[in-house]
Amino acid sequence: MSVTTLDLGGGGGTFRSLRNRNFRLFLGGQLISQTGNWLTMIAQTLLVLRLTDSGIALGFVTACQFAPILVIGAWTGAVADRVDKRRMLFILQALSMVQSIAFAIVVFAGWQSVHLIYVLAFAQGIVTAFDNPIRRSFVVELVDKEHLSNAVSLNTSIMTGSRVFGPAIAGLLVSTVGFAWCFTLDAISYLAVLWGLWRMNEAELHPGPPAVRAPHQVRDGLSYTRREPTLFVPLVMTGLIGTFAFNFSVTMPLFVTGPMGGSEGLYTVLFSVLSVGSVAGALYTARRTAVSARNLVIAGVLFGAPMALLAVSPGLWLAFPAAVLLGAGSSIFLTSSTAIVQLLADPSYRGRVMALQGMVLLGSTPFGGPIVGWVCERFGARVGLLLGAASCFAAAGYALFRFGRTAMGRAAEPMRASIPVDADRPMTAGAGT
Repeated sequence: MSVTTLDLGGGGGTFRSLRNRNFRLFLGGQLISQTGNWLTMIAQTLLVLRLTDSGIALGFVTACQFAPILVIGAWTGAVADRVDKRRMLFILQALSMVQSIAFAIVVFAGWQSVHLIYVLAFAQGIVTAFDNPIRRSFVVELVDKEHLSNAVSLNTSIMTGSRVFGPAIAGLLVSTVGFAWCFTLDAISYLAVLWGLWRMNEAELHPGPPAVRAPHQVRDGLSYTRREPTLFVPLVMTGLIGTFAFNFSVTMPLFVTGPMGGSEGLYTVLFSVLSVGSVAGALYTARRTAVSARNLVIAGVLFGAPMALLAVSPGLWLAFPAAVLLGAGSSIFLTSSTAIVQLLADPSYRGRVMALQGMVLLGSTPFGGPIVGWVCERFGARVGLLLGAASCFAAAGYALFRFGRTAMGRAAEPMRASIPVDADRPMTAGAGT
């Protein structure tokens, strides 16, 4: 059986899901908090670069931050399917605030060292391992079914939009008042998301039936995902691209300070330019009413081509437009693959499936970060970027091979019209294994 198109449903424009008050509260808090998170991400990266001037060290701090997702991500997905997501998110966001406060204290006191940064990054990684599947599956509970895809796309646009402002603000703060204020403002930003969660109307949420604690829930989630190629193929693509391409915190600062001969400030500017493209890509996908196998293949190419162009850019006159296209391509790929995974997963498995996506996207970083950092240090940042581009092309080729030309040619047909409906799984589809 072959995959064609997933009908995302719902009309009414790019921002239709914002009619829901709970979703507005969630999205507003996320915009502020995610912007604050980027203050910490950029400050942390620049601090390590200043302390070590090492691509491998940058890779390791990224690995510390995301290793917990790889190690315990499947289990935290099972937890996400059992808990009250709103209450659990409140706890997790409060813990993240404490971590940012600890970072600020360390830097204000002058105690910063690479090893201590590794420890704090690892602590945040543990929180993120729980937060990621719970927060992403909670989006589905905030809006009606016909607005799910739009909510997913707008949530992604907020994630990417925060990168427009966060890196620029971080660069300004680092160059004027120092690193510590980045961590301080990040800690304060968590108040917005905590207030939004507290103000939500619980009666207007749309929770799925909680999974009952039972043996082998993690293994069952893995088996379920492996049986469904419409879920498995996007996850394989995400794992490959996440390992070698989604390492901007490693490749971008080394590219700017190396081949481009720029400064830390230029790095934050280029990162903000990339983020403008990411927002454009996310808003484009928010307007779509369908996502298909063809979209996944094209998205992989749209990610890889501008990354290759950036790698060979002789100067900033080409690097900046390439960064815009790279941001758009990365956002289109991530939003398309997330929409398919989030909407096709059975509600009783959704937390575990989203945890798996988080594992292959973020959990691949402990391997990819040091590898890409080593490649950049040994052969140059341009080669590191070309490695990421090659992974995108390979992922697109894999999807084309698995789905086949038939699915590519029928991309205009609604998936709901061509995929049989199961009593146990209202929306399930697959390609021949």
